[in-house]
Amino acid sequence: MGPGRNMSWRTLLEGWLPLLVAAALAAGGWRLAGPWGAVPGVLALAGVIWFFRDPERRVPDDPGAIVAPADGRVVEVEQDAELAAIGGRGRRVSIFLSVFDVHVNRAPAPGTIRSSEHAPGAFFDARRPEAAGRNERRTWVFDSDRGTFAVVQIAGLIARRIVAWGRPGDVVAAGERIGMIRFGSRTDLLLPPSAEVVVRPGDRVRGGETVMARWRAGEAR
Repeated sequence: MGPGRNMSWRTLLEGWLPLLVAAALAAGGWRLAGPWGAVPGVLALAGVIWFFRDPERRVPDDPGAIVAPADGRVVEVEQDAELAAIGGRGRRVSIFLSVFDVHVNRAPAPGTIRSSEHAPGAFFDARRPEAAGRNERRTWVFDSDRGTFAVVQIAGLIARRIVAWGRPGDVVAAGERIGMIRFGSRTDLLLPPSAEVVVRPGDRVRGGETVMARWRAGEAR
């Protein structure tokens, strides 16, 4: 069984410390200066709750669709790249997540999680090209009857924690939650040549909902 769909409680658990700090700031401000003194803490509390939101998404009813693994803006599309995670050349699509985006990551297509490997590293701005290879990251590799694909969670300048909910051996559906990244970051989608990318740099995407690529007809193995 996969990581499941209704997992908002997990995002709130990930945010318990900043929630506690913001609540304490609001309470302290109220105690010292009354209602107006609580305003900064209340605003901080609202911001933390907003960041850790986990909305439901309408996954396309299309077996050939590959959906976005994260919310954000497409910053790079490589049509022919060497991708060790999937064992050869393929396509890489990079999504930048600002602090205003939902930070839950999702499976882009049905499959079985083959591996989920964490690699320590630096915390460069996630928009920089070297971030993919040098920043802290977690690489998810999936096997499916259409081919092997991968999702890479990449920590950014502000992000300091990559969270994994899925485990190797889990069978996941398209759009199923697999983890999250706390505060601004990047997510890469790695696809084999049998997938055709349909987004361009600058496009805004929604995790589990926006179609980023499609499997070519008749490519099932």
